[in-house]
Amino acid sequence: MARAQLVRQVNFAAAHRYRRPEWSDARNIEVFGACAHPHFHGHTYVCDVTVEGEIDDTTGMIVDLGLLDRVLASEVHQRFDHRNINLDVPEFADGKLIPTGENLARFIFGRVQAALGTAAQVVEVRLAEDRTLASIYRGG
Repeated sequence: MARAQLVRQVNFAAAHRYRRPEWSDARNIEVFGACAHPHFHGHTYVCDVTVEGEIDDTTGMIVDLGLLDRVLASEVHQRFDHRNINLDVPEFADGKLIPTGENLARFIFGRVQAALGTAAQVVEVRLAEDRTLASIYRGG
């Protein structure tokens, strides 16, 4: 069977900061620099999700694009857009995941794969905070 990959992009604007609650403010600033600022900072994220699967002979597609779009809307855009990730996304609350690009890419990978089930395999999530910085998570 012929296999292919499909890349779909979703954008969202969100605020966050890096902070370990068990550390002092000084230690957080020492490790995370300006990213630990107590007033948060924001990005317009660009998230590319790559899925892979067999090309269906009838549709010529590896996944129903409508399904993929619905999953990305609920698991990425609606979850993160115009949110404070530290305050509005429970998995990234104080004492849980630090909302680094790496952790966000890994989290999105897992959420999208769980929502797609067996419809397609997520093989990569690339999350860019701006033109100069992106994180890539490939699973594992």
